[in-house]
Amino acid sequence: MKLLIKQAKVIDTSSPFNGKTIDVLIENGIVVQLSKKINSKADQVISEKGICISPGWVDVFANFCEPGFEQKETIQTGAKAAAAGGFTDVFLIPNTKPSIDNKSQVEYLKHKSKKLPITIHPIGAITKNTDGKELAEMYDMRAAGAVAFSDGTNSVQSAGLMVKALQYAKAHDGVLIQIPDDKSINPHGLMHESVISTQLGLPGKPSISEELMVARDIKLSEYTDSRIHFTGIASKESIDRIKKAKKENLKISCSVTPYHLFYSDENLKDYDSNFKVNPPIRSASDRKALQKAIMDGTIDCIATHHHPHEKDSKVCEFEYAKFGMTGLETAYGVLKTAMPNISDEKLVEIFSTNSRKIFNLPAASIKKDAAACITLFHPNKKWNYKIETIQSKSQNSPFIENQFTGKIIGIINKQQVFLNK
Repeated sequence: MKLLIKQAKVIDTSSPFNGKTIDVLIENGIVVQLSKKINSKADQVISEKGICISPGWVDVFANFCEPGFEQKETIQTGAKAAAAGGFTDVFLIPNTKPSIDNKSQVEYLKHKSKKLPITIHPIGAITKNTDGKELAEMYDMRAAGAVAFSDGTNSVQSAGLMVKALQYAKAHDGVLIQIPDDKSINPHGLMHESVISTQLGLPGKPSISEELMVARDIKLSEYTDSRIHFTGIASKESIDRIKKAKKENLKISCSVTPYHLFYSDENLKDYDSNFKVNPPIRSASDRKALQKAIMDGTIDCIATHHHPHEKDSKVCEFEYAKFGMTGLETAYGVLKTAMPNISDEKLVEIFSTNSRKIFNLPAASIKKDAAACITLFHPNKKWNYKIETIQSKSQNSPFIENQFTGKIIGIINKQQVFLNK
């Protein structure tokens, strides 16, 4: 099959065509020609004024809920949502039933996703059943294809267990992913602890519960000389600690969700349970610090923290609602709208390049003879996130009916093309 992309601007610092507007001819999944103008006949032509192309985007933390919670999402529907959001690669957290805590579960996900337009990378559990009590079979999972290790939404509370896990991962230069959350500090917190949580009468989760875990795990990473990636960073103090650790050349990296860059705790005043997430959406000053950390490089990449829930898990009292919102389909528009001055080069860096380097994924590049792993996007196109266009099985998003600037056109990956309607 021949595919021709007409007049697209290349955003890829590793490509000799970076910054140039060209035609790209792809044949059987391989880039065979790049030129100012290509007249070759093709089975499919993508032509839209103002589009950009870049190496395929990577989401390093998402939940497709299968096996065990297919009423929320399946691998099929999650893959559609990812493709609609411009992601060619997605890391799946192990919080399923059963948990992804052994070789056979990793192999199940790899096999189930073979024919999908996106590449799924299972994250193996650090502990059995992600319950924080006993280390899982990390070596076997790595051999089966686990891209990294994490207990997902259940951050590892035991420092002793975390040390052992870091030492195991060091043997194969692996990465541990941790949501920084000390659950011993107000474990029943429902939102960021602040004047607003007091006004709303909701128990708060203080920033210190995040910051203590960041400080602890930085020390453990230094002690073991191992790699750790913090995801869902939400506090200014956490950013400051990570920045300091990076200056000391410790093996620390981090990611932020688009919604932490867009919202603040003031948005919870209407008790909308779609804003109930962990780590919680913090103050406006924290949000500003996160945006600054994107620009100065302290934050390495984007993690959507895509957590789908069926209606019954969200349409209830705030106290009883499940944590999480969907995020794959809106990630680019949310980030571009929250930070309108961010450059396309910086966006591609945090959506693609950095993630691939941190987690040792194969490099993707737009050049001759390279495999076509491409995200197509339009930086200036405005669009509305409509309920009828949602690809995810669930609709727990506060972004529905919002207008965004920056639209995903589609992806090309694994000899497949997915285009948004």
